[in-house]
Amino acid sequence: MKYFLSAAAGVGFALTASFAFAQGTGSEGYFQVYNNTEGNIAVGFYTNGGDGWSDNWLGDALMPGQNAQAAFNADTGNCDQVFQIGWLGADDSEVLDEPIAIDICAASNVYLDDNEIYYD
Repeated sequence: MKYFLSAAAGVGFALTASFAFAQGTGSEGYFQVYNNTEGNIAVGFYTNGGDGWSDNWLGDALMPGQNAQAAFNADTGNCDQVFQIGWLGADDSEVLDEPIAIDICAASNVYLDDNEIYYD
């Protein structure tokens, strides 16, 4: 199954992942991820549908103010996922945020804010 993330600010990346989702955002099969932080750089986006953590969806950093579209397609899959964001640390390491439960079939947007991560 193919998944794609492409940033709206001109930075693009594609990926292949080894997990399955049901069609999300209605039947459209995508959701948007927004980095609304003041100065935090997202370097990792991981999901877990109950069978272990995925590889990093991001092929490139998601800078503050950028957004990316995650597109997926599957006839079947687990709508209930857990996702975790990796942030660029002061020493260039990846610092993982707390995992967050998400209904990927209902999510249209994922917002990465300075003190909160949420979706609608």
